[in-house]
Amino acid sequence: MKRARSRSGSRSRLVAVASLASLTAVLALGTPAMSLGTPAMPLGTSATSLDGEQGHPGRPCVASRPSPQGPAREAVRVAQRAKAELGLKSVILRVDIDGREVVTAALGESMTGVPAEPAMHFRNGNIAISYMGTALLRLVDQGRVDLDDPVARWLPGLKGGNRITLRMLAASTTGIRDYVTTPGFPEAVAANPFRQWTAQELVAIATRQERWYEPGTNWNYSHANFVLLGAALEKITRTRLDVLLQREIMGPLGLRQTRNSFTPDIPTPVLHAFTSDRGTYEESTFWNPSWTTAPGAVQTTDICDLARSATAIGSGELISPASYRELLNPGTVGLGKQTAKCPANVCIAQTKATHYGMGVLVLGDWIAQHPLFFGYSASMAHLPAERLSIAVSTTGGPDAEDGHTAHVIAQRIAAALAPDHPIPDFG
Repeated sequence: MKRARSRSGSRSRLVAVASLASLTAVLALGTPAMSLGTPAMPLGTSATSLDGEQGHPGRPCVASRPSPQGPAREAVRVAQRAKAELGLKSVILRVDIDGREVVTAALGESMTGVPAEPAMHFRNGNIAISYMGTALLRLVDQGRVDLDDPVARWLPGLKGGNRITLRMLAASTTGIRDYVTTPGFPEAVAANPFRQWTAQELVAIATRQERWYEPGTNWNYSHANFVLLGAALEKITRTRLDVLLQREIMGPLGLRQTRNSFTPDIPTPVLHAFTSDRGTYEESTFWNPSWTTAPGAVQTTDICDLARSATAIGSGELISPASYRELLNPGTVGLGKQTAKCPANVCIAQTKATHYGMGVLVLGDWIAQHPLFFGYSASMAHLPAERLSIAVSTTGGPDAEDGHTAHVIAQRIAAALAPDHPIPDFG
């Protein structure tokens, strides 16, 4: 059944986004002493790989030929049914077991007459936040920081920074408000979706408001936490965030199609996106995601890299067993309680089965993330018990369902392939 499209669809879509992008420039919050981030590449500069070559040449991500029966065929059947039911323009999916491909498939079109292909690039969203969480834990394993170090050491201008820790930034328990839910912000983004927002503007919106609660006492999703986390990682390592993530995450994992950009550009081949969020079905492929997360974490990817990320991040491949435990529960189980200052649509009640970890969602037996950005939806989910990984990317048609459609498809594939391990909803 179709859900009625809300007139406030733009606002709800903004609130649901779990980050994508590049917040360029120097970030100075309140006082000259508070300088976060590094100077951005000027607008119009192409994203270039760290080895100096344009892009990341690697083995192509291509569709497989599933057998008539078995899990590969079932995953594709689930995706085909969901595509029709949810009104989607495209669905791209990959399923791996033990890091080995079960199926890779692309359904539908990127644009009219242009078939979707697995090699097409799309917005990576808050997948980059899972990379930041793992990068922080790698620094812990290296003995360079402690999760309970106060961030005032690196961000001296952040009000109350002596009571906010690195753990709180990565787990989103600081109490700092989410600029995305601030009245007027969704409307400003919808009015000019090509605007380049600076990190200074975004964090100022969040920090000039009263905190929802005392640091560490509750949980809510706040994009501002991850802007600040990116800045802290740069200060700790004295390394630009995109370079740091390449060194600590993408390089070791061989993610050749995952990269940051300081502009709204997407490397070719491009999976185009369309949305009706502003009342008319229109192309949103190159709408500016500069408001969504830390500078240097504005990423695009393809479905093969997304599946590899699901396996590696979800299994703790790059971190110690102790850090993996922190990844899954940095103290957030049971947090998310609603208070007068933290309304129901902001502080989401969490249980042991569903809670936020260190830049990841813990959904029952699965470790996941599912970004959303104006016509783009994606999902990565890993089931450690079965070493099963599911990656899905979707784009919406004119009558598409609102919300995390890629996550819905990942849930249905999980129900078909691992019925004893359903993926719960979150939020």
